[in-house]
Amino acid sequence: MLTFVAIIFLSWLLFGYFFYGRWIAKQLELDDTRITPAQEINDGEDYVPTKPFYLFGQHFSAIAAAGPIAGPILACQSFGWLPCLLWIGLGVVLIGAVHDFTTLFSSVRHKACSIAEIAREKMGRRAGRAMMAFIWIALVYVIIAFTDITAGTFVSGDEALQGEMSFNPGGAVAFASITYLILAVILGFVQRYLNPPLWLSTIIFVPAVFLLSYLGTKFSNIFVLDHTSWAILILIYCIVASIVPVWLLLQPRGYLGGFVLYAALAVGVIGVFFGGYEIQQPYFKTWDAGGLTGALFPFLFVTIACGACSGFHGLVCSGTTSKQIEKESHTHPVGYGAMLAEGFVAFIALVTIMIVSSEAVKGVSPGKIYGNGIGEFLTILIGKENLPFAITFGAMAFSTFVFDTLDVSLRLGRYIVQELTGLKGRFGAAVGTLATIIIPFISIILAPRGSWNEFWTLFGASNQLLAALTLLSLTVWLYQSRTRIAFTLFPMLFVLTITIWALGSLLVGNFKASTGLDIKLINGLASLILIFLATFLVLAAIVKIRYERRFQSEKGNVSG
Repeated sequence: MLTFVAIIFLSWLLFGYFFYGRWIAKQLELDDTRITPAQEINDGEDYVPTKPFYLFGQHFSAIAAAGPIAGPILACQSFGWLPCLLWIGLGVVLIGAVHDFTTLFSSVRHKACSIAEIAREKMGRRAGRAMMAFIWIALVYVIIAFTDITAGTFVSGDEALQGEMSFNPGGAVAFASITYLILAVILGFVQRYLNPPLWLSTIIFVPAVFLLSYLGTKFSNIFVLDHTSWAILILIYCIVASIVPVWLLLQPRGYLGGFVLYAALAVGVIGVFFGGYEIQQPYFKTWDAGGLTGALFPFLFVTIACGACSGFHGLVCSGTTSKQIEKESHTHPVGYGAMLAEGFVAFIALVTIMIVSSEAVKGVSPGKIYGNGIGEFLTILIGKENLPFAITFGAMAFSTFVFDTLDVSLRLGRYIVQELTGLKGRFGAAVGTLATIIIPFISIILAPRGSWNEFWTLFGASNQLLAALTLLSLTVWLYQSRTRIAFTLFPMLFVLTITIWALGSLLVGNFKASTGLDIKLINGLASLILIFLATFLVLAAIVKIRYERRFQSEKGNVSG
């Protein structure tokens, strides 16, 4: 049954790429005779024409973080695996990949500028600033949600390994993850000052990453802290990562993290097709699991988040990837294709909970479930006797993806604050970093342990609403360009409706449950601000389109 489901899902992804993706490429009228920003500027730093095979790997590593892993696992626990699978499949082909592809192409056509800049150009200066503010709030909740989940993983690890008294599962994951970051810094210094061939660094440092997972099982009692302490340390790491030069941490960490991602994906494929596992989760549980976020409509969609559609991807597409597109035709495999690959990552994550009973995963965090699943798959190759190492690797892989997201999110948040305030240099960087990190600090301190579910739902809603607003900006651009807009208009309307619905529910529920200055009050205020910004952008788009219609009508009358 599991193998059959996997074959159907993969076939659907292939259909999406070769048929629907190509149809969209035809609507966009990709033109390889046009000079791309990478070709025109080609400064050897940010603007570098890159072959699609290599650019696909870099882009995929940047977008495929912890989002498509945690979301499907959380949603399956509440609603069953079939609704999750249907939304991942339909969402990634018809909405998520369309969002990424069109955003990347639009940025290339607009001199590789950001989606916020495109919004400003197409809908006005105020709309552009509103878009930037919305992006900033969404990034803040990325930091909050992922920090809380990772701290929980560092505390307790996976219960499957709790039987060994001398072994601390959470400490093993913490040791492997911390030493992985240290290894990345060492690689950064080596590449910067010794500059060896990349292949030589690869064959030395990549195996060392896997060695650290093994060492984590041997030194699992070195890094043992409580949940709040880990959360604060992770936020301090975010501050450091946001300020230090990219060559010192972000670039080498991203390079090594890419190999971890591909290894985890390969292990997942082995588990699905050769593990002989049976589906143990019910295909459907309920329309309403109870509580503030228990209704399938709208919370299934915003819980799965990045596995089907992600506004965060638009920041990557229009921030770094568009500056490396060599030909416009490459936006199809890189933009549309990489999002389909992320959909497969979400499917593997969903499988890690599908093969476990509901009782076994009750109250267990997504990082633990994923780490346990990947660990079980890995034992197919290395044997059951190496289960501690295998599960430690799986959990470290999850935290590796989280660090990737945290690095980028705080840095992007800092950039936005600097642009909004006009502050530059080191002082501006410090102000931008502190302004972005202060809300996560307050939220983590005020929130009780295990609040990641509340954080995650608001993160998912803000992230998907960002995708809807990006599609809104793109729809206005396509309308102005006299291009068909249905393939962005209808996905935008669906995601906009479902996310406003979710945020409205969170707004009312959090304000009712708040007892003063607590996390529910903060979440309620954030929901209110996001709804206000989204409404402003929608109105700005409507005004712009009505103006365009009136202008074209008057132009036609004059010509007549």
